[in-house]
Amino acid sequence: MELITGENDKGRRLDRILRKALTGCPLPLIHRLLRQKKVLVNGKPGKADDRIDSGVKISIGLLTAPFLKNAQEHSAKTRQFPPPEILWQGLGLIAVNKPAGLAVHGHNSLDEIVQFFLAEKLPVSLSFKPGPLHRLDKPSSGIVIFSTSIEGARLFSSLMRERKVHKTYLAVVEGNLKGEEIWQDELIRDKEKKKTFIFHEAAGGKTAVTKVTPIAADGNYTLIKAEIATGRTHQIRAQAAFHGHPLAGDTKYGGKKSGKKNGFFLHAWKLEFLEYAITAPNGGNQLPESASSNLQITLNALCGSF
Repeated sequence: MELITGENDKGRRLDRILRKALTGCPLPLIHRLLRQKKVLVNGKPGKADDRIDSGVKISIGLLTAPFLKNAQEHSAKTRQFPPPEILWQGLGLIAVNKPAGLAVHGHNSLDEIVQFFLAEKLPVSLSFKPGPLHRLDKPSSGIVIFSTSIEGARLFSSLMRERKVHKTYLAVVEGNLKGEEIWQDELIRDKEKKKTFIFHEAAGGKTAVTKVTPIAADGNYTLIKAEIATGRTHQIRAQAAFHGHPLAGDTKYGGKKSGKKNGFFLHAWKLEFLEYAITAPNGGNQLPESASSNLQITLNALCGSF
């Protein structure tokens, strides 16, 4: 079997390239082939930690085609999807507007839609495939950043770690939030219950900071702007509930049913990094049925709809 590396494989370890390219091949077999010098890089035996350049020929003894990714089968499974709503692209990244009710990962997800959309637009790579660099809950809508190159993935991940990516959400909470508030709490994630809890001064907690600004209210609900300085799972949902204003319809965190099809309203509205500022129109995410027309008018003025 022979493989040719692409630009997005450049600089990666040989064993990592093989693990990504040969998805059907057990890892122990890959390492055994390397030890037995049956993996050749441009005709010479390769080592697991060799850094590989683009345009390199990798020859692998004793393996046949079934170990390779079946890209055609994957494309056929996702062919029924329409193209994603692209908001911005550059630096090896694209910003996609996720509709409410669509999962980011898994079968029939935004990830599959974007991968199919990009399948014939990106250079061939053995070890890299485009993917989401952060996530939104299924009921939420708005901006999700995907990588289209390994350099783009590294850049955005680095900016996220350094907290140089600024995210602003729009949400509808219960009650009347009268003024700006800063929520700073210690969050603990229960993976079994798939729920985030707040325990101040608890061991293992992770600090979450959210700046909340009321935009419009109708007595029952308040449309807020939530700017997060951290990116914890369910951060806004857990903090809103803890501070007495759960997201309307978010029954998992104590909110009352709102009659809204997808549960609660949470929209990843704006994302800023480096010199870029990306905003997302509201892609069909609905307000609670009993919300006033004033909230809808205000929401439309902020982010429109399509």
